Amino acid sequence: MNQPLDILKTYFGHKSFRGRQESIINRLVNENKHALVLMPTGGGKSVCYQVPAMLFEGGTVVISPLIALMQDQVDALKKKNISAAYINSTVSAEQKIKRLDAFLQGKIKLLYVTPERFRKKEFVEKIKQAKISLLAVDEAHCISEWGHDFRPDYSRIAEFRELIGNPLTIALTATATPDVQKDIIIKLGLKPDEIKTYHQGIQRPNLRLEAVDVYDEKETLDAVLKVLDKYNGAGIIYFSLIKKLEYYSQLLKDKGYSHSIYHGKLDSKQRKQTQRNFLSGKEPLILATNAFGMGIDKPDIRFVIHAEVPSSIESYYQEIGRAGRDGRDSLCLMLYNKDDLYTQMEFIKWANPSADYYSRMYDLLSANMDAVISDGYDYLREQMSFKDRNDFRVETVLAMFDRYGVTEGSLENKELKLINELPQQLHDEDYLKEKLTNDNRKLLSVVNYFKTTGCRRVFISDYFGFPNEPECGNCDVCN
Repeated sequence: MNQPLDILKTYFGHKSFRGRQESIINRLVNENKHALVLMPTGGGKSVCYQVPAMLFEGGTVVISPLIALMQDQVDALKKKNISAAYINSTVSAEQKIKRLDAFLQGKIKLLYVTPERFRKKEFVEKIKQAKISLLAVDEAHCISEWGHDFRPDYSRIAEFRELIGNPLTIALTATATPDVQKDIIIKLGLKPDEIKTYHQGIQRPNLRLEAVDVYDEKETLDAVLKVLDKYNGAGIIYFSLIKKLEYYSQLLKDKGYSHSIYHGKLDSKQRKQTQRNFLSGKEPLILATNAFGMGIDKPDIRFVIHAEVPSSIESYYQEIGRAGRDGRDSLCLMLYNKDDLYTQMEFIKWANPSADYYSRMYDLLSANMDAVISDGYDYLREQMSFKDRNDFRVETVLAMFDRYGVTEGSLENKELKLINELPQQLHDEDYLKEKLTNDNRKLLSVVNYFKTTGCRRVFISDYFGFPNEPECGNCDVCN
């Protein structure tokens, strides 16, 4: 069995490829050439590297930013009798060695790792010895500092490629503007003529895009109830603020609408159970922050409502892509309230501390790590922002220190350690100001999406650099 279609039928149970899948796979398997794949959420990106992985003699390394996502993908592959494993911070030292050895021996076809794994000397020494036929870079927009979810370790992909012998490479994402696409190619260490870009445009004709101006809480609730009464089946209502999510949860409860809630402050056991209940159909309605949805492959989601304005077209597009994967009609509704823009502007402010703030935090950790470990976030907030509960710069800085390899371990587990100097980017006030301006520009694009007098799907297509798409005929502007 050495044909892509045979693999697809035998392991994945599909009779034919979708969209551009076949030509992407042929480029890898038959031409042995690199590919950049831009495909909507739910468009079948994973198949583009999983099928070739089964045909190549050597192994495939998949770099993925999200631990939960890679665990879901490995579980799904194992159910298809495909040998796959992941190595990340949740795996015991013994298991890491075992899985890496199995990959080196060819017993594991696909090995999923986070980019941060390449910081580990023992991992690098071993992976260099492996026979690797393909490198797949998932969520490739994380490579670009101008993307909506930059991961510093992703920007070292060219270095990782070199370490493992510059294998054939496929990069995949649902959300990359033209600038981000160029950046991805550069950061892979490739020239534009060495890699072909495939895009499927915004081909989800079953998704109806609507945006409604709401003035206050009553209008927001009325708009939500209208959807709940019209659409039977599963749905997600997204909120930016946990406080607001809980408020509307209570309103819906009072009106007799059964649902569950999901946000970052719930413990992981609760979150997992909520996710399971949603996937199984036990609790089809969920109110969530954007912490929910990665790796959610539920085909029959009939509506996605954004009850508050999202921060970017990228995140909005990723979230609405969870609707209607079964091809049936589904609604994607954005409720636009001007006040929500102030919330997002606050988020953007907290997500972009100044160079001085980074330096002060670094000095504080250097001088008083014992107090930091002992009293946690309260101590840091007291020292850095005078206990302002609404100032989330402390969390931002700790997350950035972790992403840039400045710290190791976590404050929650009381094992935070400083291991490196501050990187140049976090010293550079001009760079940080440019990033802040870029984030504000992304929010402005959401405002322009709401206000557009043209087809909403064409607006999104233009934003991602797919011009000349026909009007959808299925948004609130078209009809």
